Amino acid sequence: MKLYTYFRSSAAYRVRIALNLKGIAYEPVAVDLRAGTQHGRPYLAMNPQGLVPALEDRGTVFGQSLAILEYLDETHPQPPLLPYSPAERAHVRSLALSIACDLHPLNNLRVLNYLRSVLGQDEHAVNSWYRHWIAQGFAALEEEAQRHGSTRHLFGDEVTLADVCLVPQMFNARRFDCDLEPYPTLRAISGHLEALPEFARAAPAAQPDAI
Repeated sequence: MKLYTYFRSSAAYRVRIALNLKGIAYEPVAVDLRAGTQHGRPYLAMNPQGLVPALEDRGTVFGQSLAILEYLDETHPQPPLLPYSPAERAHVRSLALSIACDLHPLNNLRVLNYLRSVLGQDEHAVNSWYRHWIAQGFAALEEEAQRHGSTRHLFGDEVTLADVCLVPQMFNARRFDCDLEPYPTLRAISGHLEALPEFARAAPAAQPDAI
C-alpha cells in the first residue's frame, strides 16, 4: 500500500492517522505541493484530481481522504472508525463532513493561493479569511462536542472518524494563529488525541518530507 502525501496536508494527515490506528503498513510517497508536483503529468496520470492524498492498494488508486478512510474502515474493520448504531454513524459522519467539506476546503492551499494571486489579497486579508472560517466552524463543533462528546473524543468514548478529522484541522488553526480560547472542549480533545502514539506518528513534523 502506498500513500501519496504531503507533510502539511491536513487531508493526508487524516489518512496517516487512520493507517496508524489500524496498524496498516504503508509506503509514504511525498508529493511536494509547494513545487507543484501535484500538477505534473506523472501524478495527474495516476490521480486526475491533482490533490493529495491518494492511496494505492493492489494497483487501484483512490482519491479523496474521506473515501479513503471509509475504504480502510471497510477493508480493515478493527478498530472501527464508525460506531455500530446507524444513528451514531450518521452523527459521526456529520461531524467529519462538517470539517472535511464545509471548513477545510475554504482554507486549503489552492484557495489561499487564489486569494493571493488572482484576487490580489495581501497576507492580512488572507489570514482574516482563514480565521473567519475557523471561528465559524469551530463554534459549531465546540457545541457538538459539549453535547455528544467528552474531553477525549468529539463523539462518544472511542476514537472515530470525527476525531481523525479534528486533529489535523486543529493543527492548521494553530499554524495560522487562530484564537482557540473559545473552544476549550476542542482543545482538550485534540490535546488528548495528539498524545496518542498513532496520532503522534502521523503529525506533520514526524514525516520524512517535513522541513
